[in-house]
Amino acid sequence: EITSLLSLCGGQFSSEQEIRVNSPFWILSIPSEEMARGLMKRTVCAKSIFELWGHGRSAGELYASLNNYPIDMMLPYLHSDSTYKVHIHTFNKTLTQAQKIKKIDALEFLPFKGKVNLKNPEHIFWILEDYGMDPNNVPEEPFHLYFGRWIADGQRELIESYSVKKRHFIGNTSMDACLSFIMANHGRVKPNDVVYDPFVGTGGLLISSAHFGAYVCGTDIDYNTIHGLGKASRKNQKWRGPDENIRANLRQYGLEKYYLDALVSDSSRPIWRKGMLFDAIITDPPYGIREATRRTGSQKETVKTAERSTENHIFVSSNYHLSDIFFDLLKFAAEYLVMGGRLVYWLPIYRPEYTEEIVPRHPCLKLISNCEQMLSSHTSRRLITMEKVKEFKDQDENSYLLDGQYTPYRGHNSFREKYFSGVTKRIAKEEKDNQK
Repeated sequence: EITSLLSLCGGQFSSEQEIRVNSPFWILSIPSEEMARGLMKRTVCAKSIFELWGHGRSAGELYASLNNYPIDMMLPYLHSDSTYKVHIHTFNKTLTQAQKIKKIDALEFLPFKGKVNLKNPEHIFWILEDYGMDPNNVPEEPFHLYFGRWIADGQRELIESYSVKKRHFIGNTSMDACLSFIMANHGRVKPNDVVYDPFVGTGGLLISSAHFGAYVCGTDIDYNTIHGLGKASRKNQKWRGPDENIRANLRQYGLEKYYLDALVSDSSRPIWRKGMLFDAIITDPPYGIREATRRTGSQKETVKTAERSTENHIFVSSNYHLSDIFFDLLKFAAEYLVMGGRLVYWLPIYRPEYTEEIVPRHPCLKLISNCEQMLSSHTSRRLITMEKVKEFKDQDENSYLLDGQYTPYRGHNSFREKYFSGVTKRIAKEEKDNQK
């Protein structure tokens, strides 16, 4: 998320940043405080950002680093007319109040001339100490120490204010609010973008994009979900109400002006005219476990709407193989994304058999990131982010990556279809076992 936002707002990881995957503190190189605030107006992963004045592996190194920080960059925040306070944050360790005061007093060599104000200071300074990630093996001294001026907090409060528990219209698989915002940030959604979800469901992913000022639309094969009909997913509620729909969700958050439309459509079939371009495609395809994978087809099954449907809507459907879902999704993104636009989606994984080669590829799309969310000891899903780097041509229509080379798609005999069929069965079995 941070890497995507840096490419959107400006900045990069500092050359001083050590590659410490498990560290909760990162050093960034951002040209201006305004850009830093812009980044923090978007992120739900980062808690706060600071102007770094000094850091080191010990207290002595920290103080030496602070002495080397340019005095003219300190003085605007330390003059006699200002007020300030100093916070201490320790990761993986709790300090007594006496220990905190001792560490604050040790900074008396800094040229603080203002008055201490603990309730409403103009400037807030933080001492940050990293005691590692192992709660069973906490060191006496921190691995790393930082001192800096607080600039801004992240948007963690969005997780609560957009909670699915408080949402007007929900489904069985409505996306968690935190993950929705992370996906929008991976997609680098910005004001006036057009964002599309081909498996829109109850529209949870549209809400986060609309919050960032994008115009949103989506499609889904489920007539009842799009029109807000049928049985409700909420506990102690049998049927959906007359105003339970995607538009009502956006209205709930004051985002209705960004709602374009939601259509009943089969994502495996083309409905958009050529040249219809989206700035981002952000979606959570069905895995065939809690939500069926369906497409219109020639099988003789008929699927009827629920008893409360106001129309006699009947269509013929067939199974939609999971490998085909991802192949069609990548092909659609390659054709309908703007250049530089991003595709963000979830990929279900059976961990013992997972390899990087399983991730679907397309010659027009570059893999940007591949992040894992653990579901159980054997299953997980990966958040895949891809960026369009090449214009779509006719020869790209039926290509996918196999063994490092792009080859024509081989339909249901492809190794991916066999793998994903197994993934669906294993995840379904684990869910049943967990319910028992």
